[in-house]
Formats: sequence, structure tokens, C-alpha cells
Amino acid sequence: MWRCCYAETQSMKGLILNCLGRKEEAYEHVKRGLRNDLRSHVCWHVYGLLQRSDRKYDEAIKCYRNALKWDRDNLQILRDLSLLQIQMRDLEGYRDTRYQLLVLRPAQRASWIGYAMAYHLLKDYDMALKVLEEYRKTQTVKPFDYEHSEMLLYQNMVMREAGMTEEALKHLDNYDAQLVDRITVKEVKAKLLVELGRTEEATKIYWELLDRNPANWESYHGLEDSIKPATPEERLEIYTLAAEKYPQALVPKRLSLNFTAATPEERLEIYTLAAEKYPQALVPKRLSLNFTADDVFREHLDKFLRRMLHKGVPPLFVILRPLYKDHEKAKIIEDVINGYAESLKECELFDKNDDAEKESPTTLLWTYYFLAQHYDVIGQTKQALEYINVALEHTLTLIELFVVKARIYKHAGNIHEAVRCLDEAQSLDTADRYINSKCAKYMLRANMVKEAEEMCAKFTREGVSAMENLNEMQCMWFQTECATAYHRMGKYGEALKKCQEIERHFSEIIEDQFDFHTYCMRKMTLRAYVGLLRLEDVLRQHPFYYKAARLAIQIYTHLYDHPITDSDDTQQADQENLSESELKKLRNKRRKKAKQEALRLEKQRQEESRREAQKAKNPDAELDGPKEEELVPDKLAKTEDPLGEAVKFLKPLQLLAPDRIETHLLAYEIYSRKGKLLLMLQSVKRSYAIDKTHPQLHLCLAKFLHTVMTKQEETLPEPVSSVLKKELEMMSGGMSPLSLNTAFIARYPRSLPHQFAGGRVMYFLDPSLQDQAVDMATKIDNDTEGVTLNLCIDILESLRRGDFGKCDTVACDFKERCHELYPYALAFSTPIDNNTPDLKAKANNIDNADSANILLNGTEP
Repeated sequence: MWRCCYAETQSMKGLILNCLGRKEEAYEHVKRGLRNDLRSHVCWHVYGLLQRSDRKYDEAIKCYRNALKWDRDNLQILRDLSLLQIQMRDLEGYRDTRYQLLVLRPAQRASWIGYAMAYHLLKDYDMALKVLEEYRKTQTVKPFDYEHSEMLLYQNMVMREAGMTEEALKHLDNYDAQLVDRITVKEVKAKLLVELGRTEEATKIYWELLDRNPANWESYHGLEDSIKPATPEERLEIYTLAAEKYPQALVPKRLSLNFTAATPEERLEIYTLAAEKYPQALVPKRLSLNFTADDVFREHLDKFLRRMLHKGVPPLFVILRPLYKDHEKAKIIEDVINGYAESLKECELFDKNDDAEKESPTTLLWTYYFLAQHYDVIGQTKQALEYINVALEHTLTLIELFVVKARIYKHAGNIHEAVRCLDEAQSLDTADRYINSKCAKYMLRANMVKEAEEMCAKFTREGVSAMENLNEMQCMWFQTECATAYHRMGKYGEALKKCQEIERHFSEIIEDQFDFHTYCMRKMTLRAYVGLLRLEDVLRQHPFYYKAARLAIQIYTHLYDHPITDSDDTQQADQENLSESELKKLRNKRRKKAKQEALRLEKQRQEESRREAQKAKNPDAELDGPKEEELVPDKLAKTEDPLGEAVKFLKPLQLLAPDRIETHLLAYEIYSRKGKLLLMLQSVKRSYAIDKTHPQLHLCLAKFLHTVMTKQEETLPEPVSSVLKKELEMMSGGMSPLSLNTAFIARYPRSLPHQFAGGRVMYFLDPSLQDQAVDMATKIDNDTEGVTLNLCIDILESLRRGDFGKCDTVACDFKERCHELYPYALAFSTPIDNNTPDLKAKANNIDNADSANILLNGTEP
């Protein structure tokens, strides 16, 4: 007896020490208690609590199960176990645990609700409804009981997910008096009536919803669905009636323009009528431009542009941007707006023959502003810069002009000049956080990480470095851009650190749901709780995570091919062969590197001391979760298993983003380095199912086919060989890699992306065809399709990287050709061509020639 009490006392002491942050001592005492009494449910429970605090949920579940062996009816252990099971989505185990809790505490509401929800999540709707119904029978109804109302609405939600439409509608009618959320009741009932074909009743409910909120778009869409013969005339009648009933509401006026009449003439008649009826409305005037053409389009465009330019609407170009998909309409827009510019400059009128009041000088300013964006979109950078410069001469203090000028330079490939423009815009209004963030983003695109951090520091917490504060705030747009900048600069450790920080943000968001399991059950917010669980299951579909994961995989595969080693030892060994001047440069470089390392360590020590001081002031701040391992860039870059780290980022993408071809192409790059033939086949097959014409897929398929043919000569196992042969015949048509590549090149003779991929495969299969492969990959004529700035940069980098062997002369020639196509792009210019003096000065102060080239040209040599 004494031994048992002593063991539990030791465990409780360990629990207290854990709450004080002394984890090592805590584990020591808890393990000592377990050694003294392995049959104590208290010791096992405490050990599970410690594991849970360190987020080792699987281990904690094992501890709880061991505790239940010695006290199977312990409510607290069962509750803790159920929380971990729903957190880990062990739904079957969660169901069994909730059943035990229901048996032990049938009078508690959470016992019934938790048990029913377990069946709901398992999609056993019938059993979930039976449990909820049995619980409902035990309840006494109170007036305006919100929690009981939520339980009924949750029950109705289960019915609808089970496809029980009639039963769900009947359920709403039976318990209508007990439902407090009247808006939700009406919306759900209307949708159910539409599904059942009872459109007249649904229409009545939607009108009631519009009486309450005439600006609700969903109600109008539902009203459209509730009309059985949905002819344009009947739908127009609905919206006309709604506009008369709610004269101040904009939604019926806007939605009346969505439906399609039989012919463009009929549609134009509707929009003309709407424009006359609502003279201040913008939507009918704009939407009429979508389907009109030629002279009719010009006439309506003229009226629209005159009004918007007269009022000075900055997003005018954004409003008209969708029309640029039609080249004829883009040409008409150009003719009309150029006519305005000439006439306004000459006589301050839109048309010289107009008998109207003269326009204000700002009208000409907004015309130049529109023209600059127009020429930027159609790729005529020179004209775009001319018009934006004229606009700046007109009004030098308009921030929007600097933003557009920066965007023009960015699209042209001169990110440094874009940064200069945005920096000037930011200086005009230092309190504008949007301009501040935009400027920081452009700085990161220009690899100016330190400057971007200083820019963001204007809006971050004082006393903390901007980088750390942005990490605390989970500012992932900054971290993704920062990681990409470090990657371009070759600082792979720093880039991986940012990717790992983004990964931790998503892990923290998933961990934070732990606090809601008991809260939502207690507050009966059941529908929102189910929505939360389903959101957390697909959280890593977010674009921020995809960008970070893709970049991390690319870096890890690069590190596998080119592992980072300590080059100082090699340099030490070769010092005997260096001249005096080279030795002096080497010593200066090492001295500078040592100084930078000392500064970094000093900064790290100061940061740690600040954290310790903050922790001393608030000792409970660090006890919410386990202390994360510090992310050291050098350690991340020198990982022993880069492919294993890459797979950790790949798995969520394969699970949650399987419809993106990049996911499977990245998987192929990893598994090809691992030599996993069947996984390589899986990646190629999934990519083929998404887009079999993708250039990068052709490169992977040809290489894989070549690898398999080489391996077969080494006698693959029969099952593996048969599977590979069968699947590859379906994708390649039984052709050899060389024949497959020849057919691919012939299929896309004018597409530069496909010719580039075909040229890479040609050189890979037969290096003696280097000249032909290079000519194919770099051929740009007037009829070549798919030519973009980014693609040309990729081709130039590929030539420099050696994907086509040694071809420095060809790379120089291709660079000159691209410079003619994109004269403002820094990637194709030489330092002499660059007209940015401050960048030259920065480049001259850099010892490393590669870093200077990155700063000036935006690419690695």
C-alpha cells in the first residue's frame, strides 16, 4: 500500500514539475513512479498527460489505454482519451470511447452528443439520427433555448447529408417553434422545397428573406432556382418587382443583368432598359460590353469610358481587363482611348466636335493612367513607360502612378527599378500599410531581404526584430517571398528555415483545434464544430503551404545532387598552389566570413537572453506546448537525408493536392533519385492522367523509359518488369525513348516550351546531337508560340547549368536575342547596360562576383 501511494506521489510531483517547465525532472519522477507500481492507473494517466503536453498523441493514447486496463470506468481518463482520438481522427476508437462515457454518464448531454457525432463522422447517418432522437425525447423544452435549437438544426443537417430531403423538411416543420435561428431555418427550408419541386412555397420563403435583407445575393440566386419555367422574361419580371419593392437595394438591379436572353440584340435591349431605369448604375453599362461587337461595342464603350474617366475611377482598367481576351475588343479600346488622349491634350474635350463643357485636367491624367496599363498588358513596355512618365510629369504626387510604373517594370523584368518606384510611392504616404507591404514584397523579389525587413519594421512590434515578429504573426506571404529570395541567392539554409517556419504555422493551426473539442460540445455549436473538423482535414491545401512545400522539395533535391561541404578544408589543402595575391584574397574572405559569423552568434546570444528575460517575467508563456527545436540554417542545409526531408513535404501534397500536375512531377524528381521504379511509375502515370501534353511530363517520361530499358538489361524482378512494361506501353505507345521524343518534337513544332523539353531529352539520350538539341531549344522566330520572359530565363539558366553540355557561346547568343525581345529585363542585360547607379554601387562593394551578378541581373551565373 505504501509503495503504491509513493508511486502516485512521485507521478503527481512529476506533473507539477512539468507545469513549471522542468520537463526532464518531470519525466524522471513519472518514470520512477511507474517503475514502483506498473498497475497504477494514476501513474499511467500522468505519463499520458506528459506525452500529450509534448504533442506525442500516439504515445499518450497508449498510456491512457494502459491506465484503463487497471481502472476501466475512470471518467477523466475516458474523456482525455476521446479528445486525443478525435484529434488524431481515430473515429472508430472515438466511437467506442464515447459509448463507454454514455454508459457511465447517460444523464450528461455531452455523452449523447459525442456518441451521435462519432457515427455522423463515420457516415453512419441512421445510427447518428437514432441516438440524437433518443436524446431529444429526454429533453424538456424551454422558450428560446438556443442550445436545444442548435441540437435540432444539427440533427437536420445529418438528415440532409443522408439524403433524407422530405424527412428533413418535415423535421423543420415539426420543431419550428423550438428553432431560434430563424434565418437559417428559412434558408434551409427554401432549399429543401426547391429540391422537392415545391417551387411556389420556396418562392414565398425567398421573398420573406428578401424582406429582411434585400442585399443578399444567395436569396436572389435561390429565387431564380425556385422559378420552374426559368425563362428570361420571368426572371426579369422577378428582379423588376424586387427593384420596385426595394428601391434602395442594388442587388436586384445587379442580378437582373446575369441571365442570358436568346440573342445579343435582346440582351442589349435589356441592358439599355436597365441603364435608362438606373442611370447611376455601373453594372448594366459594363456588362453590355461583354457580348456586343464592332460598332455597337465601340458606341457603348465610348459612353462607358467617358463617364469613368470624367469621374476619375482608378480601377477602370481592372473593370475592363476581362475584355482583353478578345483581341478585336482590345484593339477598339486602344483606338478609343488614344483618340481621347489626343483630343483632351489639344482642346480638353473627348471629341473635338463635341459641344460640351471642357474636361478638367485630371481627366487627361486618368487617360494616361489607363493607357499605361493597357500597353503593359499587351506587352508594349516602351509605350507603357512613356505614358506613365507623362502622367507623372502631370501629377507627381499621385501614388497610383508609381504603383503602375513599378508593375510595368516588374512585368518587363526590371525588378530593381520597380522597387525604386514603389519605395518612392511609400515615401509619399508612410502610413499606408498596403503600399508598405507591396514595397516589401517587391524588395524580396529583388533579393533585398534586409531592406524588406526594415520596411516591414515600420508596422511591427517595437523591441522585437521584424523577422521574428512577422513569424509570430504567421505572416506567410512575407515568409514565402523571403524563402524564394534566399533560394535565388543560393542561401539554401535560410530558405529552408522559412519553409520550415511555414510548416510549423500549419502544424500550430492544426494543434489549436484541440481547444475546441470540449468547448464546442459544451456550447452546442455542433454545425460549426463539424465544419472546423472538415476544414482542418484539408488545411494543407492552402496555396501558402503548397508554395513552401514545392520550394523545399526543389531545394532538398538540389542539395542531394550538390551537397554542401566545408570548402575551407579544401582551400587549406590547396594554399600551396595559390599566388600571393590569391592568398591575400582568400584570407580577406575568411576574415570577413568569421566576422559575419561572430556577429550572427552575438545577435543569437542577445536574442536568447531577451527570451530568457521575457520568460522570467511570464513563466507560463512557454508552457502551452513543447519547445520547438531551433531552426539553424547551416544545419538544415547540411542534412544527412535531404530526400527523406523532401518526402515529408511531399506527402501532404499527394494527399491534398493530387489534381495538380506539379505535385506528381516533384514526386518523380524525388523517387528518381531514390531509384524507386514503381513510385516513379506512379508519379508519371498520375501526371499523364492530368495533362499528357505537359512539356515537363515528356521530359520525365522519356528519362523514365530510358531508365527502365537500362534496368531491364540488368534483369529486373519479373513482377516489377511486367508491370512497368504494361503501363509504359500505354503511355508511350510501345516506342523507344528516341522515337517518343522525335514524335513529340514533330507534334509541337512551333511551341517553344515543348521544343525546349524535346531538346533536353535529345541531348540526354544522345550527347552527340548537342548542336541540334541546342538549336531546337533556343529557336525563337516570329511564329514561335509560348514565348514568355520566365521561359526565356529558364532556358538561359539551363544553358548555363550544363543541361546541354558546355555551350557558353550559344548562351551568350541566346542572351543577346532575348535582350532584343525584352530590353528592360535585367536577366538579359550586362552590368554596363544597367542604368541603375545605386545598384551598380552596391554590386561594386560585393567581393563575390556571383552575388554581384545576382544583384544586377537577377539570376545566378
